[in-house]
Parts: sequence; C-alpha cells; structure tokens
Amino acid sequence: MKILALDSSGLVASVAIMEDDTLTAEYTIQYKKTHSQTLLPMLDEIGKMIELDLNTIDAIAVAAGPGSFTGLRIGSATAKGLGLALKKPLIAVPTIEGLAYNMYGSSQLICPIMDARRGQVYTGVFEFLETREEHMFGTISYEFQTIISRCAVTMDEMILRLNELGRSVAFVGDGIPVFADKIKEDLKVPYLLAPAHRNRQSAASVAMLAQIYYRQGKIQTAQEHQPEYLRLSQAERERIEQQKQQC
Repeated sequence: MKILALDSSGLVASVAIMEDDTLTAEYTIQYKKTHSQTLLPMLDEIGKMIELDLNTIDAIAVAAGPGSFTGLRIGSATAKGLGLALKKPLIAVPTIEGLAYNMYGSSQLICPIMDARRGQVYTGVFEFLETREEHMFGTISYEFQTIISRCAVTMDEMILRLNELGRSVAFVGDGIPVFADKIKEDLKVPYLLAPAHRNRQSAASVAMLAQIYYRQGKIQTAQEHQPEYLRLSQAERERIEQQKQQC
C-alpha cells in the first residue's frame, strides 16, 4: 500500500510518501513562508527525487485538525484536489493523534499540546500498550490507545486532569514553549518535554496512522472530506459577539 501524506495543520509543513513499512521520502519545513507557498512545491520536489507517479498511490492521508484554521484549509484543499484529480480516497488523520504517534513505543502517557491561543490548547491523552505478536520487526509491537479524546481546553484544566491520572507524561507539540513554565510549576507527576526532532507535526506519523485507518476501512471521498476545527474561528466568534451586542 502506497500512501501520500500531508500535514499543514500547524507551524510545520510536511509531506511524506510511505509504501508498506518503508518511508520512501519525507520533506518537512518550518520557516517563514506560508503553507500555500510550500506544500505543493515540496510534493513536486519529492516526486522528482523518487520518480513518483502519483497514479500509483493508493490513498491520500491528510492531517484533518484541529490546528491552524488557515493551515487546515490549505491541507484540506490540497488533499481534496489531488483526490479528485487522481480518483483516490482520502484518509483523515486527527492532528492530535498524529502528534502523539511521534512518540511510538513510549511507556509514558502522551499529551500533545498545540497552542490554540487565549490560554487554550488542542490536546488529548494517549498511550501505547505493549503487545507480543510476530511481525517483520520482531515480537513486540504497540497498540495505540486513547485515554482522553482530542479537545480544546485551558492548559490549567489539562494539567489538573493529568495530575488526576497520576502517571508520568510526555508532552509534544508547539504548545511546549508557550506553557513550559506552567507545566513546571503546576504539574505534580514526572514529565518529559519532547525534543526538537519529535515535537512537531510529521507527515510520516500521519502516514503510519493512515495505514491503520485504511485497514479499518476509515476512508472517505474527496467530496466528503472536511477539516475538524473543534472550535469556532476568531472571525466567527467575533461575529457572534457582535450579534449578541445588537440584540
């Protein structure tokens, strides 16, 4: 199975090609340019480097949110356009789960935190349960489990819930530099802040989860796909507030 994966849900733009258990290519960048300027050129560059025929892919995976409203729309539009042109199914991978999958095999709870502004984070809590079964890499593998489903909450609330769980936790995501001091002050359990090569979105992680979802039948057409925002955009919130003031 060959999957093209895209992630433009946050600060990072990332494109990957994965065929079965081989990551053929990944191009990730976090710089000044917008995702609309980088995503398709990155795919084009990868295609040239590995002599990719897009017609040979089986599905297109996209980080479906939550995240940056603009970034999600760019990723969604790109995936939908490719899906329509190539007549390929889409696999929507929640951004939070994709981030958590960066820490595959960790014995700690995994808590992705994406800065959602106004003191809030897009977050959730996950873990990897060890299983023993024969596969190509050995006899140990891990099952991805959800402890707290993805949500938009204040960091204070997330820390409270983590303290209640009472287990060591690894944080991953662009919320780390924003909330590192708060975590240090208020978290009562041991914790790890993911290092630079693990703490941002990765299209490779999106592709790995997409393979699992594909086998579970979690696919959709390009027409069906919509980003998952979890909350209203700032413009929508301001419009609602103005309507309330006019009443």
